[in-house]
Amino acid sequence: MKIRLAAPITTGSIVDGPGLRAVIWTQGCPHHCKGCHNPQTHSFEGGSEVEVRDIILKISGLKLHKGITISGGEPLEQAAACGEIAKHVKAMGMDVWIYTGYIFEDIIKKCEVARPEWKQLLNYCDVMVDGPFIEQKKNLLLKFRGSENQRLIDVRKSLEEGKVVLYVEKNFFSD
Repeated sequence: MKIRLAAPITTGSIVDGPGLRAVIWTQGCPHHCKGCHNPQTHSFEGGSEVEVRDIILKISGLKLHKGITISGGEPLEQAAACGEIAKHVKAMGMDVWIYTGYIFEDIIKKCEVARPEWKQLLNYCDVMVDGPFIEQKKNLLLKFRGSENQRLIDVRKSLEEGKVVLYVEKNFFSD
């Protein structure tokens, strides 16, 4: 299976989720948010195709990382490939974050009807940053997101409870 990437995997991010992270930059996005910080990822023809197994192999060699972040572009447009990566990453004991321009509630509705691969990906996702970037709601003080409409969602708890549960970051000193 192949995935279209916008750039090589970043292996030293500390801003795309908590801890040291590897970031997978998917290519192709239907949202075209005004003010997007990755406009080069919008075209579905850009970037380059990479074998999913090569990404998994690269990530398996990372020893100090807390997890991966799948960003873009729009990861849900390549949900089957992202799901395969996420499945292996979870088996390695790392967490998985996903950035999407879609709204969580809409994702859940589409999972059940037209996009079963989205549901498979969600099953391996720990945290989702949802919603389009809205330039008028840009806030540089927000942690792990760019605009105030975007939410940090605890995917596992949300799926269990059948409603959106916001992610609360645990710090070193919390119980």
